[in-house]
Amino acid sequence: MTPSLFLIPVELGDTPQERVLPAYNREVILKIRHFIVEEVRSARRFLKRVDRDINIDELTFYPMGKHADAALFAKYLKPLEAGESVGVISEAGCPAVADPGADVVAIAQRKGFKVVPLVGPSSMILAVMASGLNGQSFAFHGYLPIDPADRMKRLKQLEERAVREHQTQLFIETPYRNAKLFATLCQTLRPQTRLCIAAGITTDSEWIHTHTIADWRRTTLPDLSKTPAIFLFGGN
Repeated sequence: MTPSLFLIPVELGDTPQERVLPAYNREVILKIRHFIVEEVRSARRFLKRVDRDINIDELTFYPMGKHADAALFAKYLKPLEAGESVGVISEAGCPAVADPGADVVAIAQRKGFKVVPLVGPSSMILAVMASGLNGQSFAFHGYLPIDPADRMKRLKQLEERAVREHQTQLFIETPYRNAKLFATLCQTLRPQTRLCIAAGITTDSEWIHTHTIADWRRTTLPDLSKTPAIFLFGGN
């Protein structure tokens, strides 16, 4: 195996791995001894799900979570210089997409290391696929502002962009605030704007629906206070 930086997707929620991850990923993972991870504990659990017999104590983990020093990322790639592959594992879905792994990949590209993305679930792409909104042009904005006035202003800006450019707008929220965000969307957006809520993607509790804001205002949202969700809207 050519020494490479492998970007290793993980499941979204409690989805069985065989439903969302190719068998080839396991072959690659079992040949890697160095992992750059968003959170060490969850990465160790993921690897145990890949192979219950994997010897975790033989592996080296380098943290890249919110408290990690980005200045260390270049050092984390030292094994590549010695001819050993390195894996990148985030908390959910695909590394380097709305994820600190992007900084690691940027360094690897600058240094000329081979970067290999493995196949796996991306909540953003799956949400776009299932939404019925424009899949030719879309933009992900992460979290919206917390301040209510700033949030409403930002939503109006994104709605204008959605209409003007026929571009699907995507964003997320902390699960316990999903209901509050939904209420703000119904209050702020135009009645004809189409909104999709894609929650629990790939899990047994998957819930994906697209309606106009006018229709959403007549709908009772299920309890999504513990379910990760992607919110998408587009011009009519």
